[in-house]
Amino acid sequence: MSQSSPKKAVALKYNPKQDAAPLVIASGYGAIAEKIINIGEEKGIPIYRDDSTASMLCMLDVGSPIQPELYQVVAAIYAEILKRAEKVQK
Repeated sequence: MSQSSPKKAVALKYNPKQDAAPLVIASGYGAIAEKIINIGEEKGIPIYRDDSTASMLCMLDVGSPIQPELYQVVAAIYAEILKRAEKVQK
């Protein structure tokens, strides 16, 4: 019987007028990850689920901007979220 790894979650915030890059505003594993996801869902914040991306982003400190090496990954997430939002609005 294999054990699955604990759930991971990261919340990002990006205001192009204020931030040079998206900021990590919350991250955690297990119960903390569940709480981050639940709050996002309650507030209508788009949720993107990708375990390997969450693993990379969980390594960053809360309050820190994402590293330039992760710009492409995070840009792809934002593009996917925008695509989903477009479909919902149609």
